[in-house]
Amino acid sequence: MGMMDHRFDIVDKAAFRNGMSRLGSAVNVVTAMSGGKRYGFTASSVCSVSDSPATLLFCINRASSCFHAFENARHFCVNTLMPGQEDISNVFGGKNPWEDRFELGEWRDGLTGVPVLANASVSFECELSNAVDEATHRVLFGRVIDIREHDEQATLLYCMRRYLNG
Repeated sequence: MGMMDHRFDIVDKAAFRNGMSRLGSAVNVVTAMSGGKRYGFTASSVCSVSDSPATLLFCINRASSCFHAFENARHFCVNTLMPGQEDISNVFGGKNPWEDRFELGEWRDGLTGVPVLANASVSFECELSNAVDEATHRVLFGRVIDIREHDEQATLLYCMRRYLNG
């Protein structure tokens, strides 16, 4: 494992990105604390790994301006957004200053002190269990230590470069 077969050409970056845009996914804001400051970014690369123990993963670009916060964080929270929270996704996905990002939405401290979006569809507070570098990204694995679900069962989705309500 880990050995790549080089008999095939690598696909074009733009073609890959276009193809990936067709894979719809939930819109998440992943948050952490570092040096007493709150950090977060919008992520679509989140998925479950196991239910025993409950584990999920997310990916972050190592060139991201908030990578340092997640590189050193022991805890993080994956906040899955609801329809109507597109503005939160856009703010956390943009180049806004860190302190401005948390002005939108109602944020609370989780069990470990990480920011948890009070009205997220669901929030998964996690303790880092592993991290693996692959290409330009780091894959972070977290054991879920707390789950908060909203009564309204709706999730904001992103597919074909636009938001969908699901």
